[in-house]
Amino acid sequence: MLNMLQFGQPTRLPTLLIAHGLYGSGRNWGVIAKRMSQTRQVIAVDMRNHGLSDWNESHTYDDLASDLAEIANQTGAPMDVVGHSMGGKAAMVLALLHPNLVNRLVVADIAPVAYGHSQIQFIEAMKAVDLPQVTRRSDAESQLGALGVDKSLQSFFTQSLDVPEKRWRLNLDVLANQMGHIMSFPDITGTYGGPTLFLSGGASDYVTAHHRPGIKALFPNAHFAKIPGAGHWLHAEKPREFEASLAAFFS
Repeated sequence: MLNMLQFGQPTRLPTLLIAHGLYGSGRNWGVIAKRMSQTRQVIAVDMRNHGLSDWNESHTYDDLASDLAEIANQTGAPMDVVGHSMGGKAAMVLALLHPNLVNRLVVADIAPVAYGHSQIQFIEAMKAVDLPQVTRRSDAESQLGALGVDKSLQSFFTQSLDVPEKRWRLNLDVLANQMGHIMSFPDITGTYGGPTLFLSGGASDYVTAHHRPGIKALFPNAHFAKIPGAGHWLHAEKPREFEASLAAFFS
């Protein structure tokens, strides 16, 4: 079962489910979730092998979508769903396999394709941190910086660091082993016809015009928008603009 952070109370609007990306957690979405909870209940989950959720040897998108389906069935479907990066792929698979559980879908800066790059370098950097020498998050951030991790990502990664226990709340070994699954996208023949927004960072190349025909084949009611000046972590870089885009789409 996934760990859930709940914000607000149920209203006449569908509950909003937020699925974070690789190396993230539900707490990364706290500010946006709190603001969105002024009009509806919001649930931000820790995906498997992240945060306080269970650790599992398998980390495929069928697994991740099944986890989200369990939350939707438990909480009350259909839900509005927002997923970023890895969470966006999981949300897409959820909508394709269980369309009755999803009211509206927002996919943040990811396409239903296999990507040629890897994120393994960040696992290697986190594993290289000398945790016994870490007494505060800034110590780990300094070590990550020395290992070549961009400053904008240092605080993001260390939100998943349990400083008192001197351990990462990330199953780094399994995530490394399953990186091929994480960077891919399963072959699914179904479609999701509900309203779908592919919201991308204007400075990101994760979703391009080349991807649109494939997206439309799976999500025929897809719409596209960009947040100017934002990169891949658009919700962290431009939170107000991201929140405004969600509010406009969901209304």
